[in-house]
Amino acid sequence: MNYRLIAIFLFTSQFSVFAQEEGNSKFTKAIEDNSFFIEEAYNQEDGVVQHISNGYYTFSPSKDFVYTFTQEWPVVSQKHQLSYTVGYSWLNSNKVNGFSDALINYRYQLTGHDDFITIAPRFSITLPIGNENKGLGDGVVGYQVNLPMSKRITNGLVLHANAGFTILPNVKTADIDGNESKNTQSNVNLGLSAIWLVTPKLNLMFEVLQSISKVPDAKNKMEAVYQTIISPGFRYAIDIKDLQIVPGIAVPTTVQEGKYDTGVFFYLSFEHPF
Repeated sequence: MNYRLIAIFLFTSQFSVFAQEEGNSKFTKAIEDNSFFIEEAYNQEDGVVQHISNGYYTFSPSKDFVYTFTQEWPVVSQKHQLSYTVGYSWLNSNKVNGFSDALINYRYQLTGHDDFITIAPRFSITLPIGNENKGLGDGVVGYQVNLPMSKRITNGLVLHANAGFTILPNVKTADIDGNESKNTQSNVNLGLSAIWLVTPKLNLMFEVLQSISKVPDAKNKMEAVYQTIISPGFRYAIDIKDLQIVPGIAVPTTVQEGKYDTGVFFYLSFEHPF
């Protein structure tokens, strides 16, 4: 299991908003965003803040838990959104634990919810908060861009698609003999999610992510690593006056180098006016 990729997926999944509930006038009012691994293209509404907690528990090859917290704010208008993500990980059956690298993000609402397709490109900076010697971070400032696109197809179906790229310059690594070197590592991610609007408050979700990473092997030679995440899940919205609470759960399976690892993904969001 590549925990750096898990962290990237958890982070990139969160730079969206909750409730474009008014929706396209052609369709019934419903919750239609907030996938777990795929980023949607709906910026946070004016005057509304969202707090998102994610937890990802894996059983193999060791018992590990990755937690992230994201907070999203509109800036001036819905066109501009700022957010940050921080995380904490318990790895190798809790033999290693600590803070993960953090992200600061800006997203621009290029096209709106009622346009033919909704687009909101994002730029992020990763901050080296995590201890790279423990495998909790990369030890360098990194850069990430992502292009999320969203489209409500029918009254009961919403699709989201992503294309993104992450670059980490001059990451320090060591080979099996302890020889150190610095390499520029990168990751390309492509993803698609289908959201079935079973009711205005209940969504069933199916997400697929494909990533290609350039990382050093045991001899410090750069190689391409392919990883696929396939994740069915659901979420449900609970409205209490101006507060919206959304719990969710998914069962993602990671496929890498012919190995299949299944985990459990937990989601909890709070959204309210400020």
